[in-house]
This record gives sequence, C-alpha cells and structure tokens, in this order.
Amino acid sequence: MKDNKKLKILLAAPRGFCAGVDRAIEIVKKSIKKYGSPVYVRHEIVHNKHVVDSLKKIGAIFIDELDEIKDKTRPVIFSAHGVPKSVPKKAIEYKMEYIDATCPLVSKVHKEAENLHKNNYHILLIGHRNHPEVIGTMGQLPENSIDLIETVGDAKNYIKKNEKKIAYVTQTTLSVDDTRKIIQTLKVKFPEIREPIKEDICYATTNRQAAVKKIAKQCEMFFIIGSRNSSNSLRLVEVARQSGCDKSELIHSESTLPIDKIMKCKTIGISSGASAPEVLVENFINKIKDKIDIEMKEVEIIKENITFKTPGKLN
Repeated sequence: MKDNKKLKILLAAPRGFCAGVDRAIEIVKKSIKKYGSPVYVRHEIVHNKHVVDSLKKIGAIFIDELDEIKDKTRPVIFSAHGVPKSVPKKAIEYKMEYIDATCPLVSKVHKEAENLHKNNYHILLIGHRNHPEVIGTMGQLPENSIDLIETVGDAKNYIKKNEKKIAYVTQTTLSVDDTRKIIQTLKVKFPEIREPIKEDICYATTNRQAAVKKIAKQCEMFFIIGSRNSSNSLRLVEVARQSGCDKSELIHSESTLPIDKIMKCKTIGISSGASAPEVLVENFINKIKDKIDIEMKEVEIIKENITFKTPGKLN
C-alpha cells in the first residue's frame, strides 16, 4: 500500500558510466567475440559486481594474478585501473596475448610519472594506499622514486629524501576538494613543486562530484549507487555529506532499501559511481516507486560526450 504523499527525487547528471569504464567493458566483450571464451581478466575490470557477473556469464574469468591462469594460450585483459610494469612483463615471459584496458586518463598519469622520473624528479603520488590504480601508477617506476601522500597530514610531515627536484601526480578518482587541500599544503611546503600541466583527476570524477554538490543541500538523504571498493563512488558519498546532506549513504550489491528512512523524507538525491550501470539506478528508483509516489527531476550540470576507442586489434 502506497503512502499518499509525494517524494521528490533529484537525480544528479552526469552520473554512472564514464568513457573509460565503457571502453573497458567493450574490450572484454570484443575480446570474447574475437578469441572465444574463456578470456581471462586480471582483477575486476571495473569495480562493480553487476558488471563483473554479467561478463562472467558470457565467458570472462576473473583472476588476481597471471600465474592462476592454467591455459596460457588464452588471452588476458588488464583492468581499467592500470597495472604495474611487472604485469605485462610477466605476460610476455608466459608468451601470453594480453589486451590492456587501462583507462587512457590513467595511462596519461603513468606517462607523466615516467617523464618526470626521466627528468630527474622525485615524485609524490596523491592517492589511496592499496587502490589498484595507485599500485599501477607506483609500479611504473623503480622503487623509492615515488612516494604516496594520502592526507594533508602526510603532506605536512613529508620530508624530502634526496636532492632531486620534486613533482606530484594524483589518482584520477579522488575528491576534488580534499585533493585541493593536499596540493595547497604541498605548495606551501615546497613552493618549487612541479604540478601536472592538466590536472589528473578525471573529467568524470569532477563532473559527478559537481553534480552531487549542486543538489545535496536540498536533500534530506542522498544515495550513491556503487560498489564498496569503488573509489569514485565512496568519494561521492563524502562529497554529498560535505555539501550539506549528512544522511548520505552508498547503495551496493548487498544493501537493503532503507524505505522507512526514505518515507520520512520530502526530497532525496540519487547519483551513481562511474562504474555503476544505469539499470541499478532504475532498479533502486522502481523499488521506491512501489512504496511511495514520486516526482522526479533530473539536474544536469554538463553534457558529457567523451568516448575512447578500443584497441585496433579488436576491431
């Protein structure tokens, strides 16, 4: 039985899949079409259970390390987050065919770090420890030539380890505001620090955070559809809280619909992480619709029309 009041839903746009995620999923599908199944994928191609499960159904096998692959004649795909240099090197040693689905915007950070290293810079990487993207970026360079900075405190306490010039790069899926504070701290401490020509946080992360910021103040609750291990989804929850909606939460594959809390609201906000398919947003809204009448308004801050080509050998 429906409640007779109307719930207003503000739907943030852009939301959901970004060009790098679209490309990575397409690479898996095209690889299965070209090589037949199974095709191996090192780590989750993108951080979303729904996506991973749907690719398993058509012939993708997900592994953590290459040595788990029994049949080395089958191709392997590297995830959108990027991999350390040691991984393709190992694939070559195993004589394995590999397809790299690293997001081009992550590859840009890799190239940047390599160029800085060649030009005798010591590099600071702003990012989250143990995130696959951070492991991949740090793995582009020899040991001890790149250090991780996670917080403003890390930036304040950082002590130079050598006489080299210093530069920074960042993970692509960070909170824009939190990262800005870390960068400001580093610039005060090291006025000569070299920064990227164009900032490393990707367009999709920036746009999704800006869209959430725009509507968070008007919402009593905010829901981000995404995975617990998705950095950009977790940052959206933080951004919603910091922008005026304290009751912001992540809706992941094992979440139950907090309908009792939702029924007490007049307005809620919804967005989704860059690796969450739109069908999950639709399912979430439909579950709410079953219980209460809704009035929906999409709030779009910018149109995205970026696409990335898949590798030529798959076309």
